[in-house]
Amino acid sequence: MDFPPAEIGLSPPTVRPEGPVRVAPGFAVRLEGVSKSFGDFRAVSDLDLEVPRGTVYGLLGPNGSGKTTTIRMIMGILGPDRGRVRLFGDDPGRTRRERVGYLPEERGLYRKMKVRDHLVFLARLRGISRPTATKRASEWLERLDLGAWSHRRVEDLSKGMQQKVQFVGTVLHEPELLVLDEPFSGLDPINQDLLEAIVREFHGRGTTILFSTHLMDQAERLCQRVCLISRSRKVLDGDLQGLKRAQRMGVVAVDFQGPADWAQGPDVEGVEETPTGLRLRLRPGADSQGVLARAVGSGARITRFQEVEPRLHEIFVRHTGDPGPDSP
Repeated sequence: MDFPPAEIGLSPPTVRPEGPVRVAPGFAVRLEGVSKSFGDFRAVSDLDLEVPRGTVYGLLGPNGSGKTTTIRMIMGILGPDRGRVRLFGDDPGRTRRERVGYLPEERGLYRKMKVRDHLVFLARLRGISRPTATKRASEWLERLDLGAWSHRRVEDLSKGMQQKVQFVGTVLHEPELLVLDEPFSGLDPINQDLLEAIVREFHGRGTTILFSTHLMDQAERLCQRVCLISRSRKVLDGDLQGLKRAQRMGVVAVDFQGPADWAQGPDVEGVEETPTGLRLRLRPGADSQGVLARAVGSGARITRFQEVEPRLHEIFVRHTGDPGPDSP
C-alpha cells in the first residue's frame, strides 16, 4: 500500500523560489539547561540553545566537545539526563519525521540496495508516494552527477559518492529543518562547493539549517549564527557578525617594509604572512600599542597598523586553544 503523498510545498531541486520567502516566527530548535553524561564522562553541560526558524546555524567545537551528542539529543536519539529539548515547540519524539531531515556523521546506507531504490525507500518512509519519490530521486541523482549510478549497488560507489547519496536521502522529502553532522566530510572541493550551494538554496526557500563542521571557512561563509562548544560547555553563541565585532580586539593587520623580527614576542601568539605584511593574533590582554612601538623601534617602515575583525578560525582558537579541530 502506498503512503499518502507529502504535502510540503517546496520547489523541485532545480527550481528557485520567486519573491521573498516568509518564515514563521519562533524557534525550530530550543534546548534549555540540557546535560548528558556517559558514566563519569560529561558530554554536554547545562546547554541552552535557540535556533531561530529560517537561519543557518553552525554548531562548532573541537573533538570531543559534545557536538554530536547535542545533535543526537535534538533528534531524539538520545535523551538528556537533565533539561528539555524542543523541536518546533514539541518533544522530538512526537515531531513528525516529515519536518526534519537528518544527515548523521556515520554512513547509514544499505550497501546491497541499488542507489535509486534506496532513495525511494527512504522517501516512502517519510510519507512520499512512489511516483513522487522516484521523480525526485532521479532529479537529485542527475544534479549530483550520479544518474549513471542509479541502478548500481550502494557498495559500488566511492565514499564521496555515498556521502552525496546520503545527502540526497536527507533532503528528498523537502524538510523544514535540516540537521547536518559534518555534511562535507569525505568530499572533494568541487563537491563541497556543490553541496554548499544546495544548502544556500534550501536556506533561500526558508529552510532552517543546523550543522556541525570542523571546516571553519565553510562555517564562516554559510552561517548566520554560531554556537561554540568547548569541553562540554557553551563558550560563545550568537550572530556571527556581531561576535566578530565583539572579538575585534586581539587581531592586527600590519603592512610594512623592513625587518620582521619585532613580530615575535610574548604578546603575540600567532603570525600569518599576507601579500603586504603580517596578520598577528595577540595573546589575551596584550596591548597592540606595545607591538606597534616594538615594530617602529626595530626600524621597520609601517604603512598600516589596524585592528581587524578576526576570522572564525581565530575566534575558535582563542576560545578553545585548539588550532586544528576535528569532527566530534
